Amino acid sequence: MRRRQFLALLGGGAAAWPLGARAQQAALPIVGFLNPNRSDAYPDAIAAFRTGLREQGFIDGENVTIAYRWADGHPDRLSALTTELVRIPVNVIAATGGGGAAYAAKAATKTIPIIFNSADDPVKAGLVASLDRPGGNLTGVSRLSVELMPKRLELLHEIAPTVTTIAYLVESQSAVATAAVAQEAAKTLGVELRVVKVTTDVDLDETIGRLVQAGAKALLVGSSAYFNSRSKELGELCLRYRLPAVYQNRQFAAAGGLISYGPSLADAYRIVGEYTGRVLKGERPANLPVQQQTKVDLMINMKVAQIFGLTIPLPLLGRADEVIE
Repeated sequence: MRRRQFLALLGGGAAAWPLGARAQQAALPIVGFLNPNRSDAYPDAIAAFRTGLREQGFIDGENVTIAYRWADGHPDRLSALTTELVRIPVNVIAATGGGGAAYAAKAATKTIPIIFNSADDPVKAGLVASLDRPGGNLTGVSRLSVELMPKRLELLHEIAPTVTTIAYLVESQSAVATAAVAQEAAKTLGVELRVVKVTTDVDLDETIGRLVQAGAKALLVGSSAYFNSRSKELGELCLRYRLPAVYQNRQFAAAGGLISYGPSLADAYRIVGEYTGRVLKGERPANLPVQQQTKVDLMINMKVAQIFGLTIPLPLLGRADEVIE
């Protein structure tokens, strides 16, 4: 009898060991990381998010697990990805990469804490009740967006003053809404701005080729998850077509774009990581004020400027946060 009991215990225990290991793993808090872009779009931003978590004492794989969900530039997939995170279930959702992730997360759960990173006004968008006292289960970072559009156009004009026709490439509805702001800025600078709306199934090579044939001499790229996930491709195309261009994403300038000017992604993602850690410690999103990001990064690609025969004014170089030589 004892032998049979021993064998039964041995067999049951052997089968239970993997289950026990999984139970121990599941005991770690799980952070759902939701983003509309590709996983390779923002390596620096992801590192900054982990830094924010680490500052609160959380390290992925040690005392917290991060469940990444990427929409690969297709915002329509965010709803299904959020549902996956809710079913796990995760302890917190870090809804990054724009308002789309925040909206999808908000629609999916009223109980799981959500830390967002959005360029939309979170109060007007209905994400929070107020910036100081968000209420509900959401808080996060509100970053600059429309406010920076005139400055991007101004920077492009400063570097390429002889350009009189600029194409403004937009995809998302929110980017289309900034067209009026961009048009007003173009009018002030004395340049023609042609707004070109594209869809996510467009061939960017053909599109930019047609813009150049139609007389566009420079390019202003609107903000969207689709463009974010293809910043490298856009940068390379602008280099191939000898098209001076400005965008908000530093990866764009690094890949062949002339300038990037936009909110510091590293700063925003670090804050999201910090807030995520604070929530894991027990703080409630309702009591964490939405942080309004003010840090903006300017990156100039001198290699591209030289290829295009453009001279970068020294004062502008002095203001740059990063210069690619």
